[in-house]
Amino acid sequence: MTILALTGLIWIGSLLAGFLGALTGLGGGVVIVPLLTLVFGVDIHYAIGASLVSVAATSSAAAAVYLKQGFANIRIALVLELATTLGAVGGAVLALQLPTAAIAVLFGLALLLSAYLSARPPQPRPEPQAADKLAEALELAGEYPDAAGPQSYQVRSVGIGFGLMGVAGMLSGLLGIGSGALKVLAMDQVMGIPFKVSTATSNFMIGVTAAASAGVYLSRGYIDPGLTMPVMLGVLVGSLLGARVFIAAKPKLLRPVFAGVIALLAVQMIAGAFGGRFVDGAL
Repeated sequence: MTILALTGLIWIGSLLAGFLGALTGLGGGVVIVPLLTLVFGVDIHYAIGASLVSVAATSSAAAAVYLKQGFANIRIALVLELATTLGAVGGAVLALQLPTAAIAVLFGLALLLSAYLSARPPQPRPEPQAADKLAEALELAGEYPDAAGPQSYQVRSVGIGFGLMGVAGMLSGLLGIGSGALKVLAMDQVMGIPFKVSTATSNFMIGVTAAASAGVYLSRGYIDPGLTMPVMLGVLVGSLLGARVFIAAKPKLLRPVFAGVIALLAVQMIAGAFGGRFVDGAL
């Protein structure tokens, strides 16, 4: 296979990953890293580096659409990004110390969690509650557009959500994913933020989290421009398409869209780790 053909295939795969990632709020990294390692045989550290750069560069493209439509809550994103950024840097440093096979197993387990969170039926939303004191002090309440008119919402359990965002950030830096599933879960079910607002705000946050981790991988030489460029361009186009489709989509159709593919990739990643497919220093 020629370099041009290989680059084209990577671009197509990245486009699909970006589309699904923006549509579900999970981020394209959950497909990019398995795609590069399992299909193209790329070392997992280089795959994570390419994934982080592409997510950091293209998250703003999807976020711009959400901001224009009024779904993303910037104030919530800025507060929670403090936790995700600190966690992301710590996760990236840890990833560079772990064996490749161990990272593959952890990635597979994270994929299984994402598949479960995507496939499970929508959880009944608790009765609207008043915002807690911290949310009121930070003025985190907002509203989002709906067919019936603007819908207002309050934010609660900011402290618990902040802690979960730190865990999400660590997973992002460790595995090269956006950790969108955990971010959406924390905002939707714990903090009481509507699903579409949670998904849009998650996409806005993913880029900042990935950028923090990418700096660590860049300093260790795990970002290859020849690999990163087609991945980044593919995810960019896919993210723009996914963000536009998201506006008209129904939340109950968004949650399970990734589940089957992610579960299959998870099994392959874990099996490959125990089967000796992931070896330190592999090409």
